[in-house]
Amino acid sequence: MKRVAALLGTLVLALAVTPGAALAADASYRTLSAANHPDWMASVASGTSLSALSIPGTHETMSIHGGSLTQTQEDFGDSGATLARQLTAGIRMIDIRARVNGGNTFTIHHGASYQNANFTDVTNVLSAFLAAHPTETVLMRLKQECTGELGSCTDVSGQKSFPDIFDTYAAAAPGLFWQPSVTRGSAAATPTLGAVRGKVVLAVLHGARGGPIERYGLAQFGSWTDGSSTYIQDNYSVPNIGAIATKRDQVRRFLDATNAGEASKIYVNFGSGSSLFAQPQQVAGGALGVQGVDPFLLIYLGEGHGLTRTGALMLDFPGSGLIAKIISYN
Repeated sequence: MKRVAALLGTLVLALAVTPGAALAADASYRTLSAANHPDWMASVASGTSLSALSIPGTHETMSIHGGSLTQTQEDFGDSGATLARQLTAGIRMIDIRARVNGGNTFTIHHGASYQNANFTDVTNVLSAFLAAHPTETVLMRLKQECTGELGSCTDVSGQKSFPDIFDTYAAAAPGLFWQPSVTRGSAAATPTLGAVRGKVVLAVLHGARGGPIERYGLAQFGSWTDGSSTYIQDNYSVPNIGAIATKRDQVRRFLDATNAGEASKIYVNFGSGSSLFAQPQQVAGGALGVQGVDPFLLIYLGEGHGLTRTGALMLDFPGSGLIAKIISYN
């Protein structure tokens, strides 16, 4: 993973100049445990396209280990427990990063840091949640995490390809995934909510360098590469605390673009960002008097600004008020 490699490559320097701590938890930040929206899609008409929804999501959904440079979410436990709490809170788009491990299996990583969870934990949690809450759907971005570079992980050699291993997981969980999204080479059209209730929709399957693999997922994400692309805002480099203001503006501008954009397309807006001098918690919550992305979003969405949908907002350390506000746009 390029950004982690860059971060860890100069870690010693960072220790000497680590910026101040992020702001305290509030309604926008680090209060996911207070959110409880396990069935919020039940009130949305089945004929509604997924593109019309306002969806709370998490960036690096299961990244709870590795220290302040790699942790992006509140820790509710290993082996999928953190994912389970997010789903109960109302999170409906997840960002899963996997390493190819021995025995043709996936383990969950953020760069070099193993997150004490495996992909079987992910599918088990999703299966249990959707069985208990059949009105819901979950969108998943799945990415091959390891690049072999400094700061990243290295896949175990001698294993099947990333898509071949994914196919074995999908086959082992019959009925979990919306089939058109996991049919190799098909590139599915964006469905209605009614077509995917109780299912996981694979939005995109990404290779280690960010390119989509073999037309899995939704056709509209065929150009989703590393960073920003059509329908995606993911300007993840925030070089210092002062640059959080630039990241806030990028998120705001993409909200405006979402509302002015194609009604038939899902827009994915990453509120996350990091560097040695602006860690994920600081970009999300703020630091040294600079407002973070999460509190900015809670205020901006509360003011309205003529917005009718937020798209999928992929957040680090989201708070209960921010999750509720995004859901309210539905």
